[in-house]
Formats: sequence, C-alpha cells, structure tokens
Amino acid sequence: MLILKRIGYVILLVWGVLTFLFILFNMLPSDPVRLIMGQRSDVATEEAIRKKLGLDKPLYVQYFKYLNDISPLGLFSDNEKNAFFYEDNYLSKTLPIVKFKNVKFGIKPIVLHESYITGQPVWLLIKEAFPLTLILAVVTMIIALFLSIILGSISAIKVNTWIDRLIIIFSSIGMSLPSFFAALLIAWIFGYLLHDFTGLSMHGNLVEVDELSYSTYIDWKNLILPAFTLSIRPLAVFVPLIRNSMLDVLNTDYIKTAMAKGLSNNRIIFHHVFPAAMNPLITSASGWFASLLAGSVFVEYVFNWRGMGSLIVESLQNYDLPVLKAGIFIIALLFIFVTLLVDLIYLLIDPRVRDKGLG
Repeated sequence: MLILKRIGYVILLVWGVLTFLFILFNMLPSDPVRLIMGQRSDVATEEAIRKKLGLDKPLYVQYFKYLNDISPLGLFSDNEKNAFFYEDNYLSKTLPIVKFKNVKFGIKPIVLHESYITGQPVWLLIKEAFPLTLILAVVTMIIALFLSIILGSISAIKVNTWIDRLIIIFSSIGMSLPSFFAALLIAWIFGYLLHDFTGLSMHGNLVEVDELSYSTYIDWKNLILPAFTLSIRPLAVFVPLIRNSMLDVLNTDYIKTAMAKGLSNNRIIFHHVFPAAMNPLITSASGWFASLLAGSVFVEYVFNWRGMGSLIVESLQNYDLPVLKAGIFIIALLFIFVTLLVDLIYLLIDPRVRDKGLG
C-alpha cells in the first residue's frame, strides 16, 4: 500500500510539473509561428502552421492535447476528421486498448514534436545529449564518492587534529564555491595556463571530429575537467557527512565493546564502523546523482559539453520552446523517478522505514 501511495504521489507530481510548464510557456510574450517563419512570413502560411501546431484551438484544448502528446497512455485516431487525435506519423506504433467510434485509447509513443530552429525531432536532440550527461554524471559521482570516503574516513579517524581541521576547511570552501565560478577557474588554470603540462583543453566534447579526415573519435581527456569541477560540490557535502556518521558510530556501545575486546582498529573501522555509517551517504548520493543527471547547465556550458545542460541553454537563447519544454520536463522526470527508486529501495531493505510508513 505504501508503495502504491508513493507511485500515486509521483503521478501527481509529474502532472503538476507538466501543468506548470504549460502555464509558464503560454505566459511568454512570444509567437511560435513567427519563430518558425522568421522574417519570411505571409498570412496563409502562418495560419497553416498555427493550425498544424494546434495554436488555433482554445487554451484548454491545447492543454489537453499537450498532456495527451506527452503521455505514453492516450487517445489517438486514424480518421482525419478527428483532427484533434489524428496522428498519422506514429499510428503503426500504437497499441489500442479501448475503442470508442473512431477514437482509440491505448499505448502510444510520446510526442515531443520538432525543434522550431532546426526542424529536427526533439527526441533525437535529447537522444544525442542525454548519454553525454549520463557519462558525465557517473564519472562525477565515482570521483566524488571515492575521494569523499577516503577524506571523510581520515577526518573521522584523525578527529580534532590539524588534518581533520584542514579537511573541514577545504570542505567548507567547496560547498560555498559557485559552480560557474569553479568551472571558469578550473578551465582557465588547467585548460589554459597549464595546458602544455596537462594536455587538457578549456572546452571540448566527448565525441570530436578530426579536422583532416572529418571522422569522429572519442576524446576521454575532455571529460576530466568538467567531471572534476562537478565533483567539487558533492565531494564537499559527502566528506562531513561521512565524518560525522562515522563519529556517531564510533561512539556507540557496541563499538566500544569491540574495542574493549581487543579487536584491531582496521577490523573495527572496515567491518563495523564503515558499513554502518554509509546509509546517510547513500541517501545524499542518490539525490546528487539525480541532480547531475538533470544536466549541470553552467558547467556543461563553460566546457562546451554537449549534454542536457547545454541543450537547454541553447534552446533558451534561441527561444526554441519545444526543446526547452521537453528538456526541462525530462530533467524533472529524472529527478522524480530517481528519488522514487531510492525510496522504494529503502522500503525494501530497511524495515524501520517500512514500519514507520505503515504506522
């Protein structure tokens, strides 16, 4: 029952995000038809495009069409007379469940439409951008977790020493450092000033094009600076989290008993303290990973990393509303579902959470 409540909550949250985006973008002082037409416009063509986009319909009809397009379950028709539900471009990919006259309800592809600027399908642009953001997010989390576990453990073991205080100072600096400033600083130092020594570029994508042969190749070096920059903030958050969690476990009675029995420090730390102190890290890391999957706009933009963040910035600059709406929605969707997944995992593995929810 608790799992169903969480899923129901997610459905309501997704609907809320979609409604908010619809209201927000309909309040913008822009005409999508003019954006598509540019300078070359005539009344007949404008009206044809407006009709094709459904902008000639009342606002409530546009809202319903918007929800129907974005949903994997929806209404569709193979009859052109039902212009509101007629979609000849994906009818072969539908699976009707219920039919009422010429209108069917069932499983259908999600329709994100085309970019106003390039005319490309929006799903294709997202398909190209999202894997790059995913790779960047995974590498960033590996760096942040690896370094934070080492530094947090050292800080807890060396508590109240100069090493502990130094780690805490660096952690505080990392938490207060703005991502945009950190990206510019790291790009300038390691990509420009120390370029001859590091061999790293100020900006570049994972997939590059050879200037002579025009063939594409993967350049993993371009991943180093953006991943390191993105790892600063989560690293700064994880270190004190691990430190404090380990100190709490070290002060428990069963750890003191283990010490009194003469167990070695390594055995106590690695077999008892460390596993017990990881729960807060898992919770925090899952939230940070969801945020990273959403695309780090500033960092991707500074390093010219062609992920979701860069895609959203470019669509905002060009007023490319279909790409912008889809990008923001997918970001919100990823964050919601990663959070749901973590909640469900906790419900399955932690009886205390399950009992609290049932209570």
